[in-house]
Amino acid sequence: MTYRLRPLYQLGGYLAALCLCLICALITAQILGRLIDRIATALGGDRIGLAIPGLAEISGFLLVGASFLGLAYTFVHGGHIRVTLLVGRLSPAPRAFVEVFCLSIALTLGLYLGWYLYWLLADSIAFSETSYGLLSIPLWIPQSAMLAGVVLLCLALAEAWWATLMTAVTRPSTFTIDDSGQE
Repeated sequence: MTYRLRPLYQLGGYLAALCLCLICALITAQILGRLIDRIATALGGDRIGLAIPGLAEISGFLLVGASFLGLAYTFVHGGHIRVTLLVGRLSPAPRAFVEVFCLSIALTLGLYLGWYLYWLLADSIAFSETSYGLLSIPLWIPQSAMLAGVVLLCLALAEAWWATLMTAVTRPSTFTIDDSGQE
């Protein structure tokens, strides 16, 4: 399947990878800080106190970003789990319509989630909500990543839905799905 907005989905995938790399870098820095403290105390000195305050909270928010921003990228590359036990046994024409039905449900659920994430984000901005941890991080930051990821997923689902619908209506007997779950 050809996705016209593939560069946008790629950007989401790269941002998700960046979030994971930031998690790795922060945890590595924390470990190195602890090692330096241990070495300093082993040599008879005082602890230097190299620590990243709120690391668990920051890592959690970055994990949220990685999870949501990678949704569309994963969908476009066929990485989401698909249960094709029944659908895979159908002939091409009925399978095309079943795929349209399944994509319709997925798109509806994605839009529903996006709608409520938007209002959650609006409330967080209106009430200046912050996290409860050691660091007072505005909640609109991770919520924006969540909403952006869901919007990207909905765009990818809409593209797949439209292409599958066009195939189901115009040439249903040619509908095929490869092993990655993409037309």
